[in-house]
Amino acid sequence: MYKFRAKSNIVLSVLSLLALLALIAVENSKIDCKQKWYDEKLEAAQLSQTAANCLKNFRFENGVFIDAINDPNQTALIGQEYTLTTTDRGYIDAKLSSTNPNFAAIIVQYLKEAGVEERDNVAVAFTGSFPGLNIAVLAAIETLKLNPVIITSVGSSNFGANDPYFTWLDMENVLYESNVFRHKSIAASIGGGFDEGRGLSPQGRELLIQAIERNKVIFIQEKHLEKSISRRMEIYDEHSKGQPIKAFINVGGGIASLGNTVTGNIIPAGLTKYLPVSNFPVRGVLIEMGQRDIPIIHIMNIKQLLAKYGLPYSPSPLPEPGEGGIFVHREYDLTITTIATLFLILVIVFVYLSERKFHRLGTDLVPLQKNQRANRDDSENIHDL
Repeated sequence: MYKFRAKSNIVLSVLSLLALLALIAVENSKIDCKQKWYDEKLEAAQLSQTAANCLKNFRFENGVFIDAINDPNQTALIGQEYTLTTTDRGYIDAKLSSTNPNFAAIIVQYLKEAGVEERDNVAVAFTGSFPGLNIAVLAAIETLKLNPVIITSVGSSNFGANDPYFTWLDMENVLYESNVFRHKSIAASIGGGFDEGRGLSPQGRELLIQAIERNKVIFIQEKHLEKSISRRMEIYDEHSKGQPIKAFINVGGGIASLGNTVTGNIIPAGLTKYLPVSNFPVRGVLIEMGQRDIPIIHIMNIKQLLAKYGLPYSPSPLPEPGEGGIFVHREYDLTITTIATLFLILVIVFVYLSERKFHRLGTDLVPLQKNQRANRDDSENIHDL
């Protein structure tokens, strides 16, 4: 009997084996569960893919060369490293990651979490640096049937929409004319340093001005950054038609949106419902909106956002719409987990009760053994006499 006590190696080994089998059963019982707003996310991702394919076909039809090394998925959304309209440094892996159509699902989630509803106004700030992300935002806006007011900084960092003759405004117009999207920018600035193209050559600035003019949008041309920021706020307010702005979406690091590059590090990527109190160097549009208690959707630090929502970084080939943790997550089967847990509890209780019974029996035997020893001693004493 002693060998089968709770502290024996045999009992401990059996308990360990049962616990392992229960763990294996629970782990293998995981099932795929759709994330919240699954249908809207999938629709936005599909629309994002449609938009990207539309631009790709347009580029192919016009005989545009695609660099298969820098653009392995042949999206036609990856620009050159340097052109006359390249304003800042950009990283190609981030640009490749932003072409994933499933990024639109992240935007849908942020908008839903911000409490935005159908026909609500949203203010949007684009740059030319991330055409893939701009498409994702427009796809989410179309899917949720929102009313956007969009302003673009046309300049682009490396590998973005930095083709002087096919800027983001030109891409946007193709998608608008093709009836893929119902909305496009209503105003634009050159972008770059101080939002007026500082750092570009005169020829580069002139090419961006030509892009603004040929796409017939309001030209934001102010001599000071603070005035450029104020002008943007005026445009957002004017085109909201007296209705409140329910969210502000900023894509990239446009200086008019941030006010200062430091702001990009202070405001976290993703959704911020309440702007933290801080001494910002310059109050960019993002800060102005936040101080109106308007939720901010700040799309920067692409790698961080992808990891958070289960999307791959710099994927090749591109995932299909609906792939990734933003759509589906794995959960434990509650029934199997409950059964396994109860089974282990019952086994442990059984062993505990058996051990307790053993100790109680042992306690009852002690007085009896003492009496037997006493009687034996008395008999020996009588025998000696």
